[in-house]
Amino acid sequence: MLAYAITDPTTLDFDTLKKDLVNFRAKASMIAYRDKQALEYASNAKQFLKYAHGFERVLLHGDYVLAAKLGADGVHLKSTQFADIQKAKELGLFVVMSTHTLEEAKKAERLAADMLTYSPVFDTPNKGEAVGLEALKKVVESVDIPVLALGGMVTQAQIDACTAVGAEGFASIRYFCKDGFTY
Repeated sequence: MLAYAITDPTTLDFDTLKKDLVNFRAKASMIAYRDKQALEYASNAKQFLKYAHGFERVLLHGDYVLAAKLGADGVHLKSTQFADIQKAKELGLFVVMSTHTLEEAKKAERLAADMLTYSPVFDTPNKGEAVGLEALKKVVESVDIPVLALGGMVTQAQIDACTAVGAEGFASIRYFCKDGFTY
């Protein structure tokens, strides 16, 4: 099962970056640096990539040009960035695509994304109504690329329920903030 940590300013502190990444590595096999508000995103991304060792893949969020320039393994594209999938692939990047509907999931596959997140599976702050496990199962059964459940993942029971309906794993921000994290 793939455990994909998505960082944000509440889960990653650049003053304690090395320690934070050790904590993430204890639970995650893949990680993405995400900060939608940082004015210094590019310099933070460079520092993040310098210390993010030991993950199956290390991605940046949204900026495929920067991801390629800095040598990230890939990019996690927003659901508004379908047109960027091919551009990112041409730069040799692994592409994870955010999706929220079955149609978006099929489109991500058609456009050659390597993997997708489908969300929000469970209730999560500011993300709209949860789609639930049946919708996740339908997406998993309808595409041939790996699907990661995203949205509201905070317990092992939720993760187990998602893998039981066929998800390759899960992605989360909050799940990785427990058990020893100081946020």
